[in-house]
Amino acid sequence: MKSVEAHLKDCLDLAAPIERYEVELPDALGCILAEDVLSMTNVPAADIAAQDGYAVRGADTIGASAENPVRLRVLGELYSDSGDASSVFEGTAMKIASGVRLPAGADSVVPLESTDQDTVSVTLYQSVRAQDYVRTQGEDLRVGSVALTEGTRIAARHIALLASSGRALVPVHPAPRVVVMSVGSELVAPGRGAPAGKIYDANSHALSSAVKSAGGVAYRVGAVSDDKNVLRDAIEDQLLRADVIITTGGLSYGGGDTIKEVLSPLGSVRFDNVAMNPGRQLGVGSLEDDTVIFCLPGDPVAALVSFEVFVRPALRKMAGYASIGNRSIAATASDTFFSTAGERDYVRVHVTGNTAKGYRFQPTEGGQNPLITGFAEANGLAVIPEDVTKVQQGDSMECIILNG
Repeated sequence: MKSVEAHLKDCLDLAAPIERYEVELPDALGCILAEDVLSMTNVPAADIAAQDGYAVRGADTIGASAENPVRLRVLGELYSDSGDASSVFEGTAMKIASGVRLPAGADSVVPLESTDQDTVSVTLYQSVRAQDYVRTQGEDLRVGSVALTEGTRIAARHIALLASSGRALVPVHPAPRVVVMSVGSELVAPGRGAPAGKIYDANSHALSSAVKSAGGVAYRVGAVSDDKNVLRDAIEDQLLRADVIITTGGLSYGGGDTIKEVLSPLGSVRFDNVAMNPGRQLGVGSLEDDTVIFCLPGDPVAALVSFEVFVRPALRKMAGYASIGNRSIAATASDTFFSTAGERDYVRVHVTGNTAKGYRFQPTEGGQNPLITGFAEANGLAVIPEDVTKVQQGDSMECIILNG
C-alpha cells in the first residue's frame, strides 16, 4: 500500500508553478507576484502638503503662538488642479489643500486650525520648522526602489501600492484553472427530485468551493455519466481551459466504474491504494497536454479530506506560494478513541483553546463511518499516525486547521 508521503510527493512533483504572466492590475488580485516590482515614479512625486493649511517658509513663523501671533500676506490658494508656477517668498504664504505640491520657496505647512483662515493676510498661532506637515518627495517610494517583493500574495492594499508606483501590468503566477467533475450515472443536481437509486451531487459543489479557497479558479462541470464515451468526451472538452482537472468518484472496483479505463489512453495516470482513512483509492497524473489530474474518491468526506491532504498543497505550489503546507497546530485529545492500524487516520475534530493555554480537540464523529454532518461541525483534522491504534485522553496530536 502506498504511503501518504509518497502520494503527496507524486502530487507535488507534477504541480509545477504556472509560468509567469503579466496581467492587468485588477486581475492581479489574489495572485502571487512572480518577481520583484520596481516603482516607476517617486511617491509622492514632489513635496506635498500633509494637511490643509498655509504653505510657508518655516523661518517666517519663528516664535509664533497664540500669545504672539505672526501675520503673513496670502498670495493665493492652491488646489489639486493648480499649476506649478506659484511660489512664496519672505513674509508671504499660500493657502493650500492637503496633497497639493508645495509652491517654490515653501518648506513647511501651518495647519488650518492654527490660523485665522484669512485669505488676504493670515494670522498664524503656531511656529513650524522645515518639512513640518509636509510629505517629502519619494517618502513612500523612490524611482527604481522595490515596491513589492516576489512571492507576495496580492491583496487590495497591494493593488493601491502598484497603481501608485505607476504599474498597469503586473508579473504574477496566475491562479490555476481547475475543472471539477463528479463521475457517476447515479448523481443528480441538488434542487431536483432524487428517484430511488439516485443521490445528490455534493462533491462538485464542495470541491469547487475548496478550489476557490485554495486560490484557484474553479469551473464546475457537475455530474458526468459513467458511460465511457460520455466521460472521455467530457474530460477532453475541458483540456483547453484547464491547468488541473479534479474528478471525484469512479474509483471503486465495481464494473460500472470507468475512470481508470477512460484515462488510460489520455495520458499517464497512476492509481493506488493509499494508507489513509478516509480516502484510500486515489489517482494522480498528467494528460497528453500536461494538464494535471487528481482522481479523488466519491464519498464526500473522503474526497474533501483527500483534497486537503494532497490537492490544496499542489494548487498552492502551482500558484507560486512560498509556503504550500497545511496550517497545523498541536492539540491534546479530550476523549479516548481508537484508530486503524497501518493507516494514517484523519479524524474530523473540533479544536478549541488558545496559544497561552494550549489547544484541545474533540472528534465530531462517532465510529469509523465518515459522516458529512460530523465533517460540517469540524474545524480541523487530527492526524493519527499509522502506528497508533489508541489515542488516550491527553495525548498530543497534530491537527490540520481547515480554512475553506
